[in-house]
Amino acid sequence: MTDLTVRRLLIDLETPVPRHWCGGDAFLTAWFNALSMSFPVGEQFFIDAVRDGAKALPEDQRARWDAEVKGFVGQEATHRRIHALFNAQIEKHGLVNDWAPRAESRMKLLAGADVRHALGITAANEHFTALFAEWLLGHPEVLAGSEPRLQALWLWHSAEEAEHKSTAFDLYQALGGNHEWRVKWMRRITVFFLADALRQTVANLRRDGTLWRWSTWRSAGRHLLGRHGLLRANWSAWRDYFRADFHPDQQHTERSADWLRDNSALFVAVGR
Repeated sequence: MTDLTVRRLLIDLETPVPRHWCGGDAFLTAWFNALSMSFPVGEQFFIDAVRDGAKALPEDQRARWDAEVKGFVGQEATHRRIHALFNAQIEKHGLVNDWAPRAESRMKLLAGADVRHALGITAANEHFTALFAEWLLGHPEVLAGSEPRLQALWLWHSAEEAEHKSTAFDLYQALGGNHEWRVKWMRRITVFFLADALRQTVANLRRDGTLWRWSTWRSAGRHLLGRHGLLRANWSAWRDYFRADFHPDQQHTERSADWLRDNSALFVAVGR
């Protein structure tokens, strides 16, 4: 079982966020903003999936899962709240969240479905966020030039995503979820996640008036497809998910624990 601590991040999100808050880079700002727009709806889906999955466990197993489920829910609920505050700031720049309504519409299709489907979807999404988290923790220079409070927001979120990346996966397995459906959902989520993220990023850039700048496309190429870019660097780790013997802990690093230890002044632990 994973020991998860719920933390309250001590940053100010009442002060306005600059238009190009990520070091003046229009693409990176639009990309991070797009991801943040998906979080409140997505985190609530993950919370509901894990809660419902835990309720479906045999009664004699529920107590064993209780602490981890509470920790997962607490962390995700905190992410949802913090990113809702951040999203309220970036909406003042004229951005419109098109991703969340699309995601909510898809979620309605799962009404009444076996709880393992929602867990399979959650596990796939958590793999994506864990890969992104590990990449960002390993490349903090991506946030260079950003305000310390915003660096803290994204690195704290990344550290906790890496920390609880196994919860939905393990619960799916505990409920007898099979390999066939696990990889089916990963294939589908890969298409939806990347399409939605890029679609929202382009919309953000268009509304920002920076979509057709050479500097925007150069940054996109470097940070997504460059030698150390997000997609190129994580290709093999993404592909590992399709192995029958895969488990998220096989891709464990100490980056999350190191960041949480070295930056403990930025948050207060509120529960386990």
